[in-house]
Amino acid sequence: MSRRRFFQAFTAIVVTVCLLAICGVVSAQGNSDNAFERVKEVQERNTAKLMAKDGVVGTAVGLNEQGRHTILILLDRAGLGGIPNELEGVPVQPIVTGKIEALPKGKPGGSTLSPTARWPRPVPIGVSTGNEGECSAGTIGCRVSKGGGVYALSNNHVYALENNASAGSRVLQPGRYDVGCAIKVADVIGTLAAFQTITFSTSASNTIDAAIALSSTADLGNATPSNGYGTPSSTTVQAALNMAVQKYGRTTSLTKGTITGINATVNVGYSAGTARFVNQIVVQSRGAFIKAGDSGSLLVTNPGRDPVGLLFAGNSSGTYAVANQIADVLAAFGVTVDGE
Repeated sequence: MSRRRFFQAFTAIVVTVCLLAICGVVSAQGNSDNAFERVKEVQERNTAKLMAKDGVVGTAVGLNEQGRHTILILLDRAGLGGIPNELEGVPVQPIVTGKIEALPKGKPGGSTLSPTARWPRPVPIGVSTGNEGECSAGTIGCRVSKGGGVYALSNNHVYALENNASAGSRVLQPGRYDVGCAIKVADVIGTLAAFQTITFSTSASNTIDAAIALSSTADLGNATPSNGYGTPSSTTVQAALNMAVQKYGRTTSLTKGTITGINATVNVGYSAGTARFVNQIVVQSRGAFIKAGDSGSLLVTNPGRDPVGLLFAGNSSGTYAVANQIADVLAAFGVTVDGE
């Protein structure tokens, strides 16, 4: 074979191998997507029956140790019987999370650098906040904007007090829980502008626990304190399994975890009753990722700081947290994240 023909043949082989590799990647991705959709369909078809069992607080799509898509069943205690090993050929993995509850309050702090303190204006995101109508405290998730105005984003149960706050009621920083339940005019950073009503029922299909308060750039900044992740990106991303994430909140400051469940259906306890949420994100961490008072924290990628979700609930240890899809939150109010 001549040198020219050799190089022509060699080039053809290289091109063929590369095309096969690319096709293999596309095919593998397609198979993965197909597997997820198949498991999601089985999960949704069986969720009502599973959650009718005493002790089952939720279901989600996750990955097992072999990296295979599986149906996660969230349990409030160990030792529950009647949990299947598989459903319609899809593996099932029970996880004891304990009860999942909304987390509006936390222990007060005292340091001037604490997220529970009163911060100089404009206040950072990720610190204590609340409505004047209740002695409680949650977290400012981020600054959002629309039509030239800026708003503080947090949960309904932080700013709208589980549907009970009046439009125009004052929003404070810090929340009253962190100042001995006092109401101080100097602490006002905005007024309640809108919230998504929560339906308290285990047959409901809530998607977000969210509210916004009209503020100003003079009162509200768009970055965390210096020991946080900084300014979130203005570009959001969709939650994905095994995605590394982080948050900055009033009680536990900066924490990091991993998304282990998506398309979750979860029963969440509130003072007003239990509400069922669908299409939620489940975050898991070795230590406490979220504690009482962290409700309203923005969930962002780690690294990258791309917004993924709005945290609103978790178990008693804080090792499991639940977040709304950020796209659903922003769409509800017609706002965008005011970030980088």
